[in-house]
Formats: sequence, C-alpha cells, structure tokens
Amino acid sequence: MERKLTRFSFDNRSICSIILSMTDKDAFDFIVIGGGVVGSAIARELARYDARIAVIEKNPDVVDETSGRNSGVIHGGFAYDTGSLKARFCVEGNRMMDSLASELSVPFRRTGKVLVGNTEEDRKSLERTMEQGAANGASGLRMIDGRELHEIVPAVLGSFALLSSSSGIIDPFLLTIHLAENAAANGVHYYLSHKVMSIRKEKDGHIVDTDKGSFRTRWVINSAGLGAKDVSEMLGFSSYRVIGSKGNYLVLDKTMGALLPLPVYPVPSNTYMGIHVTPTIDGNVTVGPDASPTMDFSYYGVPQEKIELLENSAGDLWPHIHRKNLIRTFSGILPKLVDENGAIQDFRIEIDDRIDSRAVNLIGIESPGLTSCVPIARHVVSLIAERETLRDSSSFNPCHPRPIRFSELSEEEKDDLIRKDLAWGRIVCSCEMVSEREILDAIANPLGVRTMTGIKYRTRSMMGLCQSGFCQMRIEQLLERSGLDADEVEYMYPGSWVVKGKVRA
Repeated sequence: MERKLTRFSFDNRSICSIILSMTDKDAFDFIVIGGGVVGSAIARELARYDARIAVIEKNPDVVDETSGRNSGVIHGGFAYDTGSLKARFCVEGNRMMDSLASELSVPFRRTGKVLVGNTEEDRKSLERTMEQGAANGASGLRMIDGRELHEIVPAVLGSFALLSSSSGIIDPFLLTIHLAENAAANGVHYYLSHKVMSIRKEKDGHIVDTDKGSFRTRWVINSAGLGAKDVSEMLGFSSYRVIGSKGNYLVLDKTMGALLPLPVYPVPSNTYMGIHVTPTIDGNVTVGPDASPTMDFSYYGVPQEKIELLENSAGDLWPHIHRKNLIRTFSGILPKLVDENGAIQDFRIEIDDRIDSRAVNLIGIESPGLTSCVPIARHVVSLIAERETLRDSSSFNPCHPRPIRFSELSEEEKDDLIRKDLAWGRIVCSCEMVSEREILDAIANPLGVRTMTGIKYRTRSMMGLCQSGFCQMRIEQLLERSGLDADEVEYMYPGSWVVKGKVRA
C-alpha cells in the first residue's frame, strides 16, 4: 500500500529528512542497494548527515559475496592505469587504512608486498609497474635484489622483486561487518534477505519493490556488486557489459603462516595480478586466485583441477604448499565492466540527469574495491552534494567497539572475565579458542544475522584446523537457544539448513 509522506518545505537543493508517521516507516531519503563493503561504506558516509537511510541486501549477511571472498590485501595503487578511478581511490584508501581500521576496530597490518621476478623481461615489467605506481602517487615502491628479497621472505623463489612497503593485509569480513554495524549504530536501517525486484520512478523519488515489501525513497544508490547490472537496468540506464571473473583459493593451516611474513606475487600482466600467496591477518595462508570468466554469479565450487593448478602455479613462487596443510577451499567472483571488445574498464560511478537525477549508479566495482571502499563512498556523497545541501549530523560516531577475543587475553584477564560470566570459560571452538560468550555476542549482532557463517565471520569459530567438525553443532544449539527453530538454522544461503527435523542431543 502506498503511503503519503509529510515533509517540511524546502528548496530544491536542500535535503530535509522525511518526517514519518508511524505508518511511514518504510520511507527514506537514501536507499543503498547492496550491503557489501562499498555499499556499507556509502551508508556510513551518508550517516554523517541528517537523513533517513536504508540498505537493502539480498543475502542474509553483508559478506556473503565478493566482500567476503577475496585475499584480504590492501593494495598499494601501482597496478592500475594512471588517471583511473581505480588508481586514485586505491591510493587514497591505502593512505587512510590505518585510521579507518583504528576507528572500526578491524585488524590491519602494513606488511608490505613483493612482486617477484627472475628474467630480464620480468625486471623491465616491474620497472614499468614502479613508474606507473609513482605516477599514481603510490608510496614505498622500490626494486630489491635477491639478497634483500630472501632476507624479507627466506622461502621465496626469485632473483629480485618490486617491494611495495605500503601494502598490507586486513580482515575483509570484519572490515565489511564493522562498516555495516557502525552505519547501523548511526541510524542506518539494514534490510537483509530482501531481493530488489523492480524500481519505480515517481515525481519525488522512487519506490523500490523487493520480495518482502516496498520502500519509498528520494535517492537510490546502486551498489549491488554482482547484481549491479540488473539494478542499473531497473533504473533505466543503458545496458552495460558485465562479466564475472571467478577466482579460486586454497586455505592452508596456521603452521604455514610463520613461513610467509607478507604477500608474494608473480610479475603481473596488464589485466591480472596472478596467482599469489598471502598470509591472513589471523595466521593462515591463502593461495590464489586464478581467474576464469563466468556468467554464473552463484556457483562457488572449486573443482579438483583448480586445486592442482593453484598448488603448482603458486609452488613456483613459494615451495611450501602441501596437500597435508590444506584445510579449505573457497572462491569469489569479481564483476568486471568490459567494452564491446572485452577490454576491462574502469570503475563507473555516475549520475545521469537525463535518466534519473536522484540515482547514483556504480558498475564494475571489483578489485581494488576493498581498499577503495571509503574513497568510493565519499565520491558518491560528493556527487549527491553537487545537487543537494547535506547538513551534518551532530550525533555521528565513527567508532566501532573492539570485540573481545578470548584467545588474545592474558590468563589474568581470562580469569577476571570468567568470574564475571561463566560463559567466557566455556570454549565452543577449541581450534580458535572461541568462548560461548563470544558466540552469544555474535548472535546478538546489530544487523540481526543468524546464519552459521554469520557467527563464523564475527568470531572465527569453525575456521580452525577441524573446520567446524567439533563446534558446528554446539553453535547450532546456541542459535536455537536464541529463538530459532532447528530447521530455521541455515549455514549461509536460504535453504542451506544445518539440520532438518529433530536431532537427538
């Protein structure tokens, strides 16, 4: 049912929050479609201003697609064409990552990164890359010889390298989740598991129809990632060519992390950084990704031949990839905007007044989207501010509280917490030493996520050597205690039930 909105009078360039009656709870000034790392960064930046904001996300969580399926590398900005948005935003994002990670309590480490070469052709390619990086404004780039390379990474196979000392690694799950939770803490409404079906344009804005109801908004921001092409067409923009690039990964156990202090890459091509090995912020090692074109944006399986390809290719850089240390595989899909000849294009971020003066369209937001998320968001806000005056919110708080990790505490700190709450002393995930209290706090998360992977990404439970063999059913029981029926507990996507029917305790 359509609802009539009441507003204060305002001029055409002034944003005035919608004054809502009790029946107008589904009306907003801004709706962001897509709650991944870029969509949540946009929502958080908009929350700095007086406005009513919502995020509509089709998945049960904000990290179920590209934002949670990547290497977790903060890039230096040298790999992208000079003058491109990718280069500009990557350099900006890299520079601000220390302060952003501190505000959001996200683990981040500026490890550096090496691109390893062996031939004279490799050397010339790396020198060109360094020159491009300098033109882009990237910092901390220099060529190093074999002696210094092996002092930095003793186990690497290579004769020389380009060192990017400003590059680093981050927890991509918590970066996305904490952006979203901080946006929510500042008044942004999140609607998870809502798939956008159509968008209708009205005189004063839009009606966004989802599979669970409709929402009225003055502005629509399309940050739907893999679904951005479809949303773009709903908004009336011309059809874009978007293809998927699927990358497969291996995850090695933490015994290998000590052998890899920083990400190790091969010499990049013009369009692809190559299969690399990367330490994670928690001590594992990831191998990959490869890159294969796909138009299936929902299949994340990793075939056996891809496992062997990753082992062999990355083994030429770092000869410590053994099947006995492999604990998991995963994959991610990047939405690449291409021209009629298939050439990969820059980020497309636009308002076209001829089509819709209150719609911001983001297409082809792929790597380095994680590094670039906040600069992209601020660019979106600047485009809106060219058309409306944005009034600062007096209550915006940029900080997210740091979650307690029981495994990182001293024995005295652990004892103190257990005396206050026995749930701290009940270890649910013995591989990662995750306590029951951490699981319960994750279940009570501000976004209302109740999937197994939602708890996994917030606590690292089920990420250890046994890969949930011992803790999964205990977490399922805790989810039931939170109010879910047994057959409502899903692993990640709708229909991925953990159990169906009664299971004997």
